[in-house]
Amino acid sequence: MTSFAPDSIVLNRKLPLWYQVSQSLRASILGRSPQDSLRLPTEEQLAAHYGVSVLTMRQALKELEDEGLITRHRRRGTFIEPSAQRGAPVRLLGSVDAIVAQQSGMTTELLGHGTVAVPSGLAGHFPQDAEVATYHRLRSEEKTGEPTNHARNYVRPDLAERIDPADLIRWPMTKVLRDVVGASISRITDTVEARLADPETARLLQVPLLSPILHYTGVTYDEEGQALDVAVIHYRGDRFSFTVTLDAH
Repeated sequence: MTSFAPDSIVLNRKLPLWYQVSQSLRASILGRSPQDSLRLPTEEQLAAHYGVSVLTMRQALKELEDEGLITRHRRRGTFIEPSAQRGAPVRLLGSVDAIVAQQSGMTTELLGHGTVAVPSGLAGHFPQDAEVATYHRLRSEEKTGEPTNHARNYVRPDLAERIDPADLIRWPMTKVLRDVVGASISRITDTVEARLADPETARLLQVPLLSPILHYTGVTYDEEGQALDVAVIHYRGDRFSFTVTLDAH
């Protein structure tokens, strides 16, 4: 079992610090790996991690305790409630072409690409790789130029060698992998959850800090069940909705 490591956050000094810290820690708790320990770092360690006072940290922890996400025991420490689990994701059934078609009418800007160590939260998808290729893009409405979402794709290195970054300005990653790289795609698993905009997302999508956003994670698998690509996309909450259609037969 690995120790619990909360995400980092750039604090906005114009907003209540305890609230920002509580929301960041809440997201880390709900998005934690099953292998993570239920024991949180000490108040002092958390305060140092977020760059706030111990008093501010206690106020943030009280918020999460009142919500039922954690329990605090004198002399023993603070623990995540085992029942504080993210709800089972809805399985969205459709075609690969439907995924490709959803980005029509948008313009895409490639903000950067390169190679990074596999993020800890994605290690389970890339068990054979120490590094993955990453591509960061911003999408905007074609007519208005208004940003709608920004995406980071994490791709296996052997596939990335055959990707021309210029293609990602014209087409979504799914199409590039299937039609350009020639990868055999068996399924895509989507997870959508509500979050609050962090400073980077707020800046890119031109929304206030801590605005509601839709956090989408899509994992594309090959015929052997291995992950080809993991897409992490932040959508503006006031511009997108996701509809699930379930057939009766």
